[in-house]
Amino acid sequence: MLKVLSSPHVRGRLHSLPGKRPASIVNVGEGRSPLPRLLRSLTDQQGRSPVFWRKAFFCSKSGDGSEPPPDAKAAEEVDAIASIDAEGGAFEEAESKASSAIVSTNPRPEDYMSVVALPLPHRPLFPGFYMPIYVKDSKLMDALKENQKRSVSYAGAFLLKADPEIDSSSGSESDKSVYDLKGKELFKRLHEIGTLAQITSIQGDQVVLIGYRRLRITEMVDEEPLTVKVDHLKENSYDKDDDVIRATAFEVISTLRDVLKTSSLWRDHIQSYTQHIGEFNYPRLADFGAAISGANKLLCQQVLEELDVYKRLKLTLELLKKEMEISKIQESIAKAIEEKVSGEQRRYLLNEQLKAIKKELGMEADDKTALTAKFRERLEPNKDKCPQHVLQVIEEELTKLQFLEASSSEFNVTRNYLDWLTSMPWGNYSAENFDVHHAQKILDEDHYGLSDVKERILEFIAVGKLRGISQGKIICLSGPPGVGKTSIGRSIARALNRKFYRFSVGGLADVAEIKGHRRTYIGAMPGKMVQCLKNVGTANPLVLIDEIDKLGKGHAGDPASALLELLDPEQNINFLDHYLDVPIDLSKVLFVCTANVIEMIPNPLLDRMENIALAGYITDEKMHIARDYLEKTTREACGIKLEQVEVTDAALLSLIENYCREAGVRNLQKHIEKIYRKIALQLVRRGVTNEDSSQKEDSQESSNLSKVSTEIVGDSQIGKDTNAPTSSVEALKSFTEPNQAESGPSVTENSSSQEVNQETTDANESVISKTSDKIIIDASNLADFVGKPVFHAERIFDETPVGVVMGLAWTALGGSTLYIETTIVEQGDGKGALHLTGQLGDVMKESAQIAHTVARAIFLEKEPENNFFGNSKIHLHVPAGATPKDGPSAGCTMITSMLSLAMNKPVRKDLAMTGEVTLTGRILPIGGVKEKTIAARRSNVKTIIFPSANRRDFDELADNVKEGLEVHFVDNYNQIYEIAFASEHDDAK
Repeated sequence: MLKVLSSPHVRGRLHSLPGKRPASIVNVGEGRSPLPRLLRSLTDQQGRSPVFWRKAFFCSKSGDGSEPPPDAKAAEEVDAIASIDAEGGAFEEAESKASSAIVSTNPRPEDYMSVVALPLPHRPLFPGFYMPIYVKDSKLMDALKENQKRSVSYAGAFLLKADPEIDSSSGSESDKSVYDLKGKELFKRLHEIGTLAQITSIQGDQVVLIGYRRLRITEMVDEEPLTVKVDHLKENSYDKDDDVIRATAFEVISTLRDVLKTSSLWRDHIQSYTQHIGEFNYPRLADFGAAISGANKLLCQQVLEELDVYKRLKLTLELLKKEMEISKIQESIAKAIEEKVSGEQRRYLLNEQLKAIKKELGMEADDKTALTAKFRERLEPNKDKCPQHVLQVIEEELTKLQFLEASSSEFNVTRNYLDWLTSMPWGNYSAENFDVHHAQKILDEDHYGLSDVKERILEFIAVGKLRGISQGKIICLSGPPGVGKTSIGRSIARALNRKFYRFSVGGLADVAEIKGHRRTYIGAMPGKMVQCLKNVGTANPLVLIDEIDKLGKGHAGDPASALLELLDPEQNINFLDHYLDVPIDLSKVLFVCTANVIEMIPNPLLDRMENIALAGYITDEKMHIARDYLEKTTREACGIKLEQVEVTDAALLSLIENYCREAGVRNLQKHIEKIYRKIALQLVRRGVTNEDSSQKEDSQESSNLSKVSTEIVGDSQIGKDTNAPTSSVEALKSFTEPNQAESGPSVTENSSSQEVNQETTDANESVISKTSDKIIIDASNLADFVGKPVFHAERIFDETPVGVVMGLAWTALGGSTLYIETTIVEQGDGKGALHLTGQLGDVMKESAQIAHTVARAIFLEKEPENNFFGNSKIHLHVPAGATPKDGPSAGCTMITSMLSLAMNKPVRKDLAMTGEVTLTGRILPIGGVKEKTIAARRSNVKTIIFPSANRRDFDELADNVKEGLEVHFVDNYNQIYEIAFASEHDDAK
């Protein structure tokens, strides 16, 4: 965009011009030409009064404007050149007359046939326009100054062509590279057509030019400074009364008028130009439009080179139309931004005014005062119970808050810190219920069995009743998944009337989750215990720390070590959270931890807990749980009435033994839900609707089911459902047969698809009769609902073969029985060896080596002449080879298996044993007595051998677990030998 030079020096020189303009120009301004009047209206419509003889210079490069303008004669000569003949004569004659009448120059401008060439890097110079340029070439500047002294103040201004070696997309070439062009190189880069320009002033390296007429370069005269021969060009003759030319000129003026409405810079251009130059003709109008437009320099050069007036007007009109579109886009962008900014400012000012008004009226205090009042109000109820050191910290932070700016980051940190400090339940304890009968009732309602766990909880409550206060303890409930560890913690909280809070630490690897973050970190938060106290609102909740055996350890520290302070009764009285940074008393908190395997808990952490083992449920207990809890709540959740379905005890027993042998009951609950879902589908297919149950009651019952079942099942790993076979769909279809519904409630036959469709069609006609039918689930049709059995009898042999002995093992899912088998690979002198298979761990492999040595010693004692072990390679295998097995408790079982093979004598068929053996034959104690006993009962084992040291563990078992078992407690292997191979005694039994 061309810039306006309005330097004080320039205006000062122009004020010295004669106050009276030439008569020819005045006459033209008042004459008959419509074009000047239309152009003048462009400025008059803006409400501006013209200030005559105020000059402005249009340029393509800014300058300081310190050089004074040309003298008065030169200015009058410019006016003369720009005027139109008042009588409608040709522009050339008017120009000649005006210049000859006003300025007496010898020679005249048209007499200059060779001129110094001045390169214009940015835009071409149009006749009638000023342009400052910078001349860096000292020789060229000296030549210009010398010519000015000799009154030869004319030069040729030519636009530079683009350098073909420079990528046009990377931008224009630098000024420095332009100034380095000289001689022939510069001559080749100049456009052929330029402008004859008068040098009006030279100030330093800045030269101010004013254009006169068009020139064409013919040849080069001199290289330094570059001087060229030129031809003076005139516009082609045209008919100024031609309608097309007039219409095009008027459209140019109309477009200028439209642009004036959006751009104040254009108004200044037009007004200053018309006041200085005078009146317009059509060629000058085209030059004017192109000169003040912001078009590309090559497009402007096209206008300069065009000598046909009509074509020149058309080119100018195109440039102005583009400029108009750009102005519209610019206006829309500016308007959108202005609306956005002004809207935000207006909203801000209105909010500030509203705050000031409310504050003046006493309706609302400022933000800081309101925050301080809120924090003090929150702290007031517990202020007497709050520790003094905490009150001091809160007061200091409140004082600091008043001196902080609301927009600062420190303000937000302090506000959040005060929010946590004042939200803590300092000294606020909930009233506890120490009624052991009430606690016994709640525990029995929520759980069946688990007598040892309930007894320990009642002991804790009894101690609290005698002391009048219950100190926080750390109880660890360990056991297989699904036995109800989490729900026991919830029941304890309900029995004690304490708030309950649970969080899981499984996979936790960041100490900050326990101890909190430092307040200097972005997004800092307190630890889990502080969050717990804020959520529950009391200082003595029951906190359940789930999956404590699955703690992680990463780059952010060791959470297990961080829990030492939290769970130590001697340390948590002054627990320090990194975020709050004030001591918190956690001694009244009752901590309950859950774990599947206590061996995974670090010893220092386990030492602070009181472990209560939950071994799981035997079949009788699962039957009671399924009948009294799971089956009832599932039926209600599915919207099925008691009289519509019956699940027999045989079906539940088959479900437990063949599908859900896990120690817990979570998988059992899933299978019962699966059965009732299929029953619900069948009832709906038969057209049964329970209209007496409203949607609200159904929602409440579903909520109760979720709560009760969660309490029963607990929170551990979930067993996999067995996909129902295709026959289950056929079983569902069989329920839709009318004759089956009439003949009896038990449905075991399959129906055809045609009968299903017929029954669906007639469902609405027989709703009343069919709603009275009861669906019975028995062992015979259980597979149609839950698929084929998953588990089979663990007892593989009815009669135990030679070299095979049943052992007892403990797993994370409870107990199980497993066989240990031995056989002879090859025999020969000195070929005695032992080969082991079955995914055995290192400890179990060592037990096998010990068993081989002990069996060899015992056999040598029993049969000194038989060298079986020395001459036989024995292969020992533990079935379920894909399952990893480890542990020392299979030692006595391996010895018995090897001796059975050596003596070619089977052991008793109902015998199972467990125990660790030393090289001297001593039997050491083992773990998991309850789980192993339950596994033996499941496999119909009648005789069990345990180490003597485990007698106390067996005596603590419930009577229903020990019922019907013959248990032998041994100290050395000789006792096992007598029991295992006493065939006569076995026959008597």
